[in-house]
Amino acid sequence: MYKQKKPIFTKQKSAFGSWESTITTDLMLNNSVSLGEISHFGDDVYWVEMRANEGGRYVVVKQTIDGKKTDAIPPEYNARTRVHEYGGGSYLVTKRGVVFSNFDDQSLYLVDANNFCKKLTTQEGCRYADMIYDKYRERLICIREDHSEKTKEAVSSIVAVPLVELGKETTLQCGADFYSNPRLSNDGQKICWISWFHPNMPWDNTSLFIAEIDGVGQIGEASLVAGGNVNESVCQPSWSPEGILYFISDKNNWWNLYRLDEYAIECVIELDAEFAVPQWSFRESNYDFIDYNSIISIYRQQGLAYIMIINTDKKTFETLSLPYTDIESLVCKKNNAYFLGSSPTEFTSIIQYEIKQKIINVIQKSNAICLDKEYISVGKSISFPVDEYKHAHAIFYRPQNRYYTGLDDEKPPLVVMSHGGPTGESHNGLKMVVQFFSSRGFAVLDVNYGGSSGYGREYRQRLNGNWGIVDVNDCSKAALYVAEKGWVDKERLAIRGGSAGGFTTLAALAYTDVFKAGASHYGVSDLEALTKETHKFESRYLDTLIGAYPEAQEVYKERSPVNAVDRLSCPVIFFQGLEDKIVLPNQAELMVNALRLKGIPVVYIVYEGEQHGFRQAKNIKRTLESELYFYATIFKFRCADKIEPITFL
Repeated sequence: MYKQKKPIFTKQKSAFGSWESTITTDLMLNNSVSLGEISHFGDDVYWVEMRANEGGRYVVVKQTIDGKKTDAIPPEYNARTRVHEYGGGSYLVTKRGVVFSNFDDQSLYLVDANNFCKKLTTQEGCRYADMIYDKYRERLICIREDHSEKTKEAVSSIVAVPLVELGKETTLQCGADFYSNPRLSNDGQKICWISWFHPNMPWDNTSLFIAEIDGVGQIGEASLVAGGNVNESVCQPSWSPEGILYFISDKNNWWNLYRLDEYAIECVIELDAEFAVPQWSFRESNYDFIDYNSIISIYRQQGLAYIMIINTDKKTFETLSLPYTDIESLVCKKNNAYFLGSSPTEFTSIIQYEIKQKIINVIQKSNAICLDKEYISVGKSISFPVDEYKHAHAIFYRPQNRYYTGLDDEKPPLVVMSHGGPTGESHNGLKMVVQFFSSRGFAVLDVNYGGSSGYGREYRQRLNGNWGIVDVNDCSKAALYVAEKGWVDKERLAIRGGSAGGFTTLAALAYTDVFKAGASHYGVSDLEALTKETHKFESRYLDTLIGAYPEAQEVYKERSPVNAVDRLSCPVIFFQGLEDKIVLPNQAELMVNALRLKGIPVVYIVYEGEQHGFRQAKNIKRTLESELYFYATIFKFRCADKIEPITFL
C-alpha cells in the first residue's frame, strides 16, 4: 500500500538574534515559582515557593497525604531570613505548627493548626535561621545573627528560643565569627554544629564540634570532630537513626561522606565526586537516611548530578537511573525520597521517588507550561585548554528554533555567562535565561571557570589570590575556543554575569579585547569599596580571593574595573537593585559615571525595592528584554520582540 510522505518542512533563514520565539518573558514568569527547602513532618511534605508575581514573596507550602496543597503561612507574611544575607533555613515544622522567619522584621513566628500566628522572638535587630526542634525541652535551637549594635559587626551565635511561652532566649554557643548546622541527636543528649572564623568562607575551612547537653539544657564542653585546619571544609552533619554522626569533608580534595564511629572517623564512600555544594545558604541537604544501613545521596561529576543509594555496612553504592541532570535539596521519608530535579528539557520540579518501587512522581512544577522542545537548546559539556592548568569547563548551547535557521554566510553571536560566587557552579539543567537567548539565535556559553565548585578543592582554589585573573582568562579562552571551532562569530562576543559574575564581566571587558559588549547585573566594579561596605559574611572573602586588606591595597586597585575604564572601549548595560546590601548601588554608579564621561555607550537601569538578585516579575521581565534590546543595538540586528526601548547615557 502506498504510504504518503510527510511534507518536508524548511526553516526560514533569518539573521541570528532576530528570530521570533515562543519563549517570552511572560511565558517564563506567568505561573512560575522558584522552589526550595523541602522538608517533611508526619505524612505531610513542605517546601518554599518564591513567587515573582507576588512581589518576590516566599511562601511555605504544605502537601497532605491526599495530594492537597495549601499555603502554610498567612498571606501577609514572607518566609525569608536574611542571616548571611543569602538566607536559607527559613522555616521549621513542629508538632505545634510551622515556625518561620518573617522577612519584614526578621522575627520568628509560629503558625498553629488554626492558622493563628504568634510572635516567638522580641529582640530588636536580630535575625534567625537554620532552626531545629528540641522536643525534649520544648524549644527551638537555631542560628541568631545580632545586628542591634549598628556600629559593630553582627554577632553570630547558637541560641535556644522557648516554643511554648514567650521568654528569654538562651545563648548556647558563641565566640566564633560564624555558626551553622546545629543538629540534635535522636535522644536529645548530644548536639553538633559547625563554626568558622574570618577570613575563611565555609568552603575554605570549617570545624565540626560535638558536645553533651546538661540537665538544664546548656551545652557542655565541646570536642572537635573534624576540620579546624586550612585544608578542610566540613559541612552537612547529620545523626543517623542509630545515633552515628555523619558529615561531609573535602580533606581528600573531594567533598565525600564520612562518619564518626566509635570515636574514629572513617570515609563511607570515597569517590572523585562532590557530595556537597558551597554553603552559600543554610539548610543545604545532599543526603538522608533510608534506614539503619542505607543512605540516599546526591553527588556531582563533570557538571552533572546523580543520586546513589549507599549501603553503609558494605560501603557499596548503586547509582539510580533518573532523567535529571541537576538535583538538590534531598530529604527522605520512609521509602520515599523528595528532591528538586531538572533536566536540559524539563523545568525544576519537586520529585517524589518511591525507592523500592522505583517510581517517579512529580509533586510540584516550578512552571506549569509545556515547552515546545523544538525551541530548546540542549547544552553540551566541553573542556578547553587554559594557561597553567590542564583544562577548564563550560556548557555550550547552540541556537535552536523550530522555525528559523541562520543565514548561510553568518555565524551566531555568543553570550558568555559568568556565574556568581565566584565559588559557584553552572549546571546542565533547563535555564530559561539561556533558552531566551538561544531560541532567538544566540549561542550561549556557560563557563565553570577556575574557582568553580563541582570539580574538587584544588580546582576551587585556582582562584585563591587570582580573582580577576583566572576567571577572566578562562571566560576569554572559552569564548575564543568556540570561535576557533567555527561555532560563533568572533566579532560578536558578549559577556554577562551577576554579582561576582558581574565583576568577571567588567574585568573581562576592561582587561581583555575579546568581548564587544557586556551586561553587569548588580556586579562589582570597585574591590576596595566592596571590602569596606559589604555585609559580614563576605567582608573578608577577598582576603582569600585577592589578598589581605589594606596590605594588598595596590592589588585591589589594579584589579578593579572602575580603575581601568581607560582600557574599556565597548558598550555596557548595568542592572541594579537599590536595596542591595551585598553589592551596594554605588558599585554600578561609579562605573556608569566613568564610562559616560569617557563617551562609551552605557545603559543604567535601577529598581526600587530590589535586593541582591531580582525577585519581582516586572523587573525580571524588564531586565531580560532590555538586555536583548541592548545586544540588538550593538550587534545591529532587528529585534523581533516588542520591547520598551532603552536609553543610552
